[in-house]
Amino acid sequence: MSLEFLSSSAYWAIVISLASYILGDLLRKRLKVAIFNPILVSVILTSVFLLLTGTEYSQYRAGASFLSWLLTPATICLAIPLYEQLSVLKSNRLAILVGILSGVVTSFLCVLSLAMLFGLGHAEYVTLLPKSITTAIGMGLSEANGGYGSITAVLIILSGIVGNVASPFILRTLRITDPVARGVAIGTSSHAIGTAKALEMGPVEGAVSSLSIVVAGVLTVVEVLIVRNLI
Repeated sequence: MSLEFLSSSAYWAIVISLASYILGDLLRKRLKVAIFNPILVSVILTSVFLLLTGTEYSQYRAGASFLSWLLTPATICLAIPLYEQLSVLKSNRLAILVGILSGVVTSFLCVLSLAMLFGLGHAEYVTLLPKSITTAIGMGLSEANGGYGSITAVLIILSGIVGNVASPFILRTLRITDPVARGVAIGTSSHAIGTAKALEMGPVEGAVSSLSIVVAGVLTVVEVLIVRNLI
């Protein structure tokens, strides 16, 4: 049974979420290990807390709804690095567009291949299609085409966390040093969570990654409308 204060306070979920994130951030700064990503740590700690206290997710979600409302203004704030690096974006517009398109197509081919390999049905297939775009677009797109929106949300979050944690290692291993290419790769594959890491890498990476989120989201919507009935 959940603790009594969970049902009497409207802010406990926000406190748990913020405390988990702050702890994850402290661990990352102190240990300097990529796996201690604040978002990943906060997800794990919050999940453990809910399990130990027997609290329903719906109850937690109702209490943490205020944090969800902040996603929209936080996403809009990504327009700031876009404006500051507008000249770079203009001079590399073709490379950026081709890179984003390549990422969107590659994501689709991977999903299609896995769906065929494991014999997934239509619902599972369309659930996987929007896995690399922002949650606000991906969940609605999945549900509108017969998928499971909640599972899509989990996949999107996981894609973002993996991109945030693994992108520095992958880019370093593949010797990708161009800031435009790095930004396109991160933004197209791991949306806003990955863009947080791109912003740490540099202003150009952050700006290109922010743009990639928007363009990849639009292209994915068009793509899903075209390929949704392949399975």
